[in-house]
Amino acid sequence: MAEAQAAGGRTGDYVTLAKPRLNMLVVATTLAGYYMAVPDGLGWSLPLHTLVGTALVASGASAFNQLLEIEADGLMRRTRARPLPSGRIAPKRARAFALVLSVIGLVELAVAVNLLAAGVALATLLTYTVFYTPLKRRTSLATVVGGVPGALPPMIGWAAVRNNLSVEAWILFGIVFLWQMPHFLAIAWMYREDYERAGFPLLPIVEPDGASTGRQAVVYAAALLPVSLAPTAAAMAGSVYLAGAALLGIGFLVLAVRFARFRATVDARRLFFGSILYLPLLWIAMVINRVAS
Repeated sequence: MAEAQAAGGRTGDYVTLAKPRLNMLVVATTLAGYYMAVPDGLGWSLPLHTLVGTALVASGASAFNQLLEIEADGLMRRTRARPLPSGRIAPKRARAFALVLSVIGLVELAVAVNLLAAGVALATLLTYTVFYTPLKRRTSLATVVGGVPGALPPMIGWAAVRNNLSVEAWILFGIVFLWQMPHFLAIAWMYREDYERAGFPLLPIVEPDGASTGRQAVVYAAALLPVSLAPTAAAMAGSVYLAGAALLGIGFLVLAVRFARFRATVDARRLFFGSILYLPLLWIAMVINRVAS
């Protein structure tokens, strides 16, 4: 009985290392890119390989990220119970786990999908682990750099179908990239004490009055509004999507403006939860538009 519980605990720790809840968003945005690219019907084989391969690479990237941030995670209240800083998983095992997941995911994409999709996934992995993660300890601009790997998954989905990265794929990239900035800034403000304790020079730590944090949240939310309407201009979506995207964009901007004005934790939390709702609802608007057309 004790051995079974221990095995279950180890399995749970490896699952935690892969961050499945976070990577559900990666899979969802990949599926959105795939859906917008496919001419008729999703099928099952190609999207399955695309999503599984992407999920494996994303899980590997998450494990590498935690491996590189063991010390920092151990200093923050919300992360110190993770498997690596708590010592429940040895770093060498985590490294092997991350490498196996990443390689299997990349091979699946390269063999069962296409080389371009695998290449975009590799770019996602490298920008997240080689550039973004180390930069988090050095500059507040790391948040912008981190937006790149976060915005690449819809391009994986697009590349899986079209085997190109046309302007439509870049529009999807732009939507997710701009959406991430208010999302990240809200998180940074809510947990600024934790991040300061770990030595991350995020914007709320570098400029603690919050004026720059709020201002940038508004700028990115304002930029997102016209970019989110671009799928209609590019003939990717119609009037149903246009109306939904406009309403969502205005609502998101209002939350960002309120956060910038008051800079209270409650307003940061509202912006954070608003961002969580925004992107799935935007993808749903795309789906509804396509079904209705």
